[in-house]
Amino acid sequence: MRYILLFSLLFVFGTTFSQETKIKKEKWHWNNATKQDTVAGYTQVVKVDNMLYISGAVATEVTPEGITSVYKALKASLSSYGATFENVVKENLYTTDMEAMKKYNYVRKGFYKGDFPAATWVQIQRLYMPTAKLEVELIAHLPK
Repeated sequence: MRYILLFSLLFVFGTTFSQETKIKKEKWHWNNATKQDTVAGYTQVVKVDNMLYISGAVATEVTPEGITSVYKALKASLSSYGATFENVVKENLYTTDMEAMKKYNYVRKGFYKGDFPAATWVQIQRLYMPTAKLEVELIAHLPK
């Protein structure tokens, strides 16, 4: 009898104090009504609480123009939730040409205006899009 009572108490407390299993996700995908790309299987921005997780923007060349196009696309992703590069806390950069990225890094730096995030840069052999040479993804923190 004690075991049944103990089990009942554990069950009640366990279900009362258990964590929510579903998280609330808001999505934005290039003004697409479905909020995601079902062909490749991704969304451009996912907002959870006050965090933005931004999928990579790509360029087919690692030049000042290519880098500018990537960061302008990231700026649009950030602004979809009222954020700017000041809200960025983490940047992951993937390129097939690290030396070119180092050479033209001044373009990237201009978007951050001296307030740089934590960053990881990786040279890779190939990106998802065969013609892409640069991809950058971001994590941004929104004020509460």
